[in-house]
Formats: sequence, structure tokens, C-alpha cells
Amino acid sequence: METTVVDVPEKGRFEVRVGERVVGLASYHVEDGTMALPHTEVDPSMGGRGIGTVLVSGVLDAARERGLHVLPYCSFVRHYIQQHPETLDLVADDDKPHFGLATADT
Repeated sequence: METTVVDVPEKGRFEVRVGERVVGLASYHVEDGTMALPHTEVDPSMGGRGIGTVLVSGVLDAARERGLHVLPYCSFVRHYIQQHPETLDLVADDDKPHFGLATADT
């Protein structure tokens, strides 16, 4: 079955779906060109399948397409950004130290 990430703005979240089944979500709030990401969750029965990674990748891709910075309050999102340095630019330089994402060249 296909895994997709879908924005559901009326619920303030992205959903990750396997087929038609919602198996995870990432809540968000957009204000002043910044997407705050406070929480992600994946159905425990779907653990270990990379569903969370697909979800966060889709959310960050959407933020990039919309020209938004992100505030990775969720530890899973922060970890993803740390493991995928090509996404680090989505966090504004001034916000990076707050999230432990400061690098030697910032």
C-alpha cells in the first residue's frame, strides 16, 4: 500500500496515511512565515517501518515549498533535522541555538 503525507489545515496537522488509513500525524501552526512543529506521533503498531521519517520529510518538504521556516519543538523533528543537514536551513539562524542546532559555521 502507498504511504502518503497529506496536509489537513482544518485540523492543524499533516497526516501520514497507508492506503486510506491515518497512521500518524504532525501538528503545526503557521504564523509570520514560520511553521511551529510541537508534536508528531505514529500508531505504535506501525513502529519500525520508517513512517515517522516519511511524515517529517513530507512536512519539511511542504514548509520549503511554502517558503516557511520551521520551529522544531518536537524532538523527533529536531532529530530528523540533525540527521539530514540539508534541511537545517529551514530553521532560522537565530532559532538554531534554541533547538540545539547551532553549527560551527552559524
